[in-house]
Amino acid sequence: MKIIRATTVPQSLVAFCTGILHELSQKYEVIALSSPGKDLDIIAQTDGVRTIAVPMQRHIRLIRDFISLVRLIKVFKKERPNMVHSMTPKAGLLCMLAAWIVGVPIRVHTFTGLVFPTAKGVTKKILMLTDKVTCFCATHIIPEGEGVKNDLIKNKITRKPLKVLGYGNIRGIDLDFYSKRKSVIDIATQLKSKDCFAFVFVGRIVKSKGINELCYAFQKLSVVYPNVRLWLVGSYENDIDPISDDSRKIIDINSRIEAVGQKNGDGLLAYYAAADCFVFPSYREGFPNTVLEAGAMDLPCIVTDINGSREIIRDGYNGLIIPSQNEDALYKAMEYMLVNSEVRMNMANNARESIKERFECSFVRKCLYDFYDEIFE
Repeated sequence: MKIIRATTVPQSLVAFCTGILHELSQKYEVIALSSPGKDLDIIAQTDGVRTIAVPMQRHIRLIRDFISLVRLIKVFKKERPNMVHSMTPKAGLLCMLAAWIVGVPIRVHTFTGLVFPTAKGVTKKILMLTDKVTCFCATHIIPEGEGVKNDLIKNKITRKPLKVLGYGNIRGIDLDFYSKRKSVIDIATQLKSKDCFAFVFVGRIVKSKGINELCYAFQKLSVVYPNVRLWLVGSYENDIDPISDDSRKIIDINSRIEAVGQKNGDGLLAYYAAADCFVFPSYREGFPNTVLEAGAMDLPCIVTDINGSREIIRDGYNGLIIPSQNEDALYKAMEYMLVNSEVRMNMANNARESIKERFECSFVRKCLYDFYDEIFE
């Protein structure tokens, strides 16, 4: 059996499929497909699978999208896979359409998140249409979580059966890696300041992640509580979804905010280990891995009431859930975590176990492999 796993950009293959492709290749012939890039070479080296590069644009570009579609049709005709399994919006649309045209027998798309619920006007209608086309062409549809599933049903994107694997999520958490190992603690000790309460955010520094509200809420908090600190771990994307000029000014001027850039490995884990609370005020998600990572690192989380986050966090048990795009609610939640140390510590004690019970990586992967075995029967 030959399987092609596809994402729009190779970074998504690394993020979602590292290790999984190697394990699948022990049973199937596996090909990884995405736009060209060094991360595609990384996948080939780490997972030992063949790769194919087909340029795809993340945003709507009609002429380039048509060229990508033609290239994908040629690839699928040549490779004759038994299954094409796509993730991410553009790869889903183009790969499912190309696979349908060619007649690939099993066409699977995983919705890792939906963009249209927060879009407006014509843009929303276009995004809904592309998702409907993706679902029409797919034989099997996997929403990453129950929230994504409910949105697909509520907005009548498809009438086909929708199957959430396990408790949701497509990658799971490696609890051996996401742990307070000595190498992590050694770095965290250098970051942590005595008598200082640290909040940490991990993700892209963009508007849709709630960075504007986070900056405004923290600015007020730091005036009342001078011992607080906020680490922003991630990169700016000024050309796609920039934060406001006021937020950028707050980050630049407030000495208690540190934008430390993107971190990986032990360098990333050290910020989780050194922090007292994880804060993630995103507007929309499919199933946010950073909330899983924070929980695995014993951090209580403040999240917004959105898909994925509400499926990971149980309000009052391992974190707090607040309304999305609500600066005042975010301020109150951050203040609550700061002043109620006993409650916060109880949430921290529950955090890792709640991840272990439902999202440990071997369990998540087994759900996927069982699904493959079922549809290949």
